[in-house]
Amino acid sequence: MKKWFSRRVSMILPGLLLSQYGYAQLSLGAQLRTRTELRDGQAAPQVQGAAPAFFTSQRTRLIAGFNAYRIKLGLTVQDVRVWGQDVSTLNRTTTPDNNGFMLHEAWAEILLTDTIVKNKALSLKIGRQELVYDDSRLLGNLDWLQQGRRHDAAVLKYESNSWVMHAGAAFNQNKENASGTVYNATPPGNYTANTNGGNAYKSMEFLYVSRKLHAGNLSFLFLADQFSKYHTDSVEHVAVKVWEQGTHQRMTTGLFYTQQFNQIAFTAAAYQQFGTNANGQTIDGRLLSASFLYSVSQAFSAGAGVDYTSPDFDPLYGTPHKFWGNMDYFYVASGFGNKGLQDYYIKTRLKPGKRWAFTGDVHEFYSAAAITGMSKQFGTEADVTANYTLTKMVGLEAGYSHFWNTNTLTSPAVKNIRNAASNSNWAYLSVNIRPEWLIK
Repeated sequence: MKKWFSRRVSMILPGLLLSQYGYAQLSLGAQLRTRTELRDGQAAPQVQGAAPAFFTSQRTRLIAGFNAYRIKLGLTVQDVRVWGQDVSTLNRTTTPDNNGFMLHEAWAEILLTDTIVKNKALSLKIGRQELVYDDSRLLGNLDWLQQGRRHDAAVLKYESNSWVMHAGAAFNQNKENASGTVYNATPPGNYTANTNGGNAYKSMEFLYVSRKLHAGNLSFLFLADQFSKYHTDSVEHVAVKVWEQGTHQRMTTGLFYTQQFNQIAFTAAAYQQFGTNANGQTIDGRLLSASFLYSVSQAFSAGAGVDYTSPDFDPLYGTPHKFWGNMDYFYVASGFGNKGLQDYYIKTRLKPGKRWAFTGDVHEFYSAAAITGMSKQFGTEADVTANYTLTKMVGLEAGYSHFWNTNTLTSPAVKNIRNAASNSNWAYLSVNIRPEWLIK
């Protein structure tokens, strides 16, 4: 009798808890994504004779969401690691810096207007969250990296049928201090990827305004981020950064435009960056971008584009892998001498059926700045990817990339690699399993 009663309570209680919120919904999800890679010059050319790397990384996520009257909650925990990084017979062999278990998202969104107002909404989203805007060039979740990107922030949102206006802010601290707000911008760990020399921002504010057009969209972004000031000291003959009060402030602003003209999808963007970067240097940078994709048929599209970033421009907190070649030579894994980048590319898309999708892109990379005694050409990259949808919950992805680099790319002024191979390869196979459940 007790067991029967216990089972009945366990079945009824969730329904009672949800029913008190009216139309409340609870969603649960998970993700297991493995990626097996062969790296022979990914991120930077290898030294001649160096052996290729081969490994499998895995992202495991548990995702929960709750939606009720004027409130939404989101929670994502994840574990990111390489197969074999922990010896199976021991409890722990990795250092805390290599621990891949983390809280990816934990946020609440409060609807400040009543839900009966259908065409306008004012809400406040607070907590750890992804910031994804426009094409993810400057603000994106960096989902290609197994760890992804997230922010501890508060975002005030106004949205209607035609307009979107978001204002956000973040203020980072290492711990609950008794006094002062000095921030160590290079906290330990393997999962602090950004494009600011490893320095996390101390604070950040942004305003995003978007206007829906007849067959497109026009948006404006202003973002200011502040970085802790520091000076260099010597500890046991090793140079270290000593963080100070005060910040350097950098500002980025510009427009993003996308429009559909019959069979042609056109995209353009222009951004200006000014102020002071994380190292205290005065900057004056620009990013200009334009591309088109022509739908030859329902199954095949082809297009071309050009990107220009000046030496001072930093692409903030976006998804570089999406734009500047799949091998991540620029604005991701390793620097290239603060030379800026010109990227001329051709892209193709083929979707022969519901299950298969193929892409093929070719990039020609040049420096944006002159390099004494050398050509501006960095090299050529070709990327091919294939996606296969096995079921709604299971997908497969494979890719191959090849880079033909020049002496300019490996020169001391750029990536500084002596005796570098002239050809680089990268191949991967990924399995993505993502089940989802909705409990009403």
